[in-house]
Amino acid sequence: MQSLVRFFFWLIAVMAVAFPALAAEDASASGWIGLGAGLGIGIAAGGVALGQGRTGAAAMESIGRNPNSADRIQTPMIIALAMMEALAIYALVITFFLQGKI
Repeated sequence: MQSLVRFFFWLIAVMAVAFPALAAEDASASGWIGLGAGLGIGIAAGGVALGQGRTGAAAMESIGRNPNSADRIQTPMIIALAMMEALAIYALVITFFLQGKI
């Protein structure tokens, strides 16, 4: 875990140093927009997938412990999954808007 944090620290440091050097050219902005769009949808999709997996696992564990409560657990779980999926769709829409600026 510590090596992953160190990697992202160095990645951000390199980007911070490289950005002023590339700021003189107007064409480099499209590269940063594309990078931001790709990273944005990737991080959003990964976060939503983790959240949905955890929600499903918790609901199945709750139903396994108390099978009579399945109808009371299923509806809030589906609503929570729909809201998580809406966040992924919002990220996708923002990515499409950013891709339109390239």
